[in-house]
Amino acid sequence: MKNNLPEVWLRGPLDNVPTLLQPVAHALLQAREELNELMHDFPDDKLWLSVAAMASPGFHLQHLTGVLDRLLTYARGELLSDEQLRYLQSEGKDQSRSVEQLVDSFKKQVDIALAQITSTDETILTNVRGVGRAQIPSTVIGLLTHSAEHTMRHLGQLIVTVAVLRQQ
Repeated sequence: MKNNLPEVWLRGPLDNVPTLLQPVAHALLQAREELNELMHDFPDDKLWLSVAAMASPGFHLQHLTGVLDRLLTYARGELLSDEQLRYLQSEGKDQSRSVEQLVDSFKKQVDIALAQITSTDETILTNVRGVGRAQIPSTVIGLLTHSAEHTMRHLGQLIVTVAVLRQQ
């Protein structure tokens, strides 16, 4: 299942993605590819195990999806819905979904992110957006960039956790 293509950012510009947001889209697509490959054939019975008191693969998969959704919401200038707040509270606690279901949820969230990125007008990238209940100021480009950075950070943690659990 190993992908022999160069990393996404080396494959050239993505159609319809604003120039300044190409790195964000590249990172999210790279994360989706790597996560899909990483979790292929990962057993459901190891999904909620942790290594050295670190977060489980299931938590990372839920969090990757949820935080991407939340950051996109803030980038649109919206507050989180009750449903998003419930999802946030359930991350790591709702253990009812399989590896395949969690991976599919993340892939769908990346598609939603790419649609939003594609439709983002570059002239609003420096517009201020509030984050969280305290409405801490950020910008559209700050939130979109952080969505990619945060996704890659948790993917890195997931890669290590899965590698250790596969050896057990």
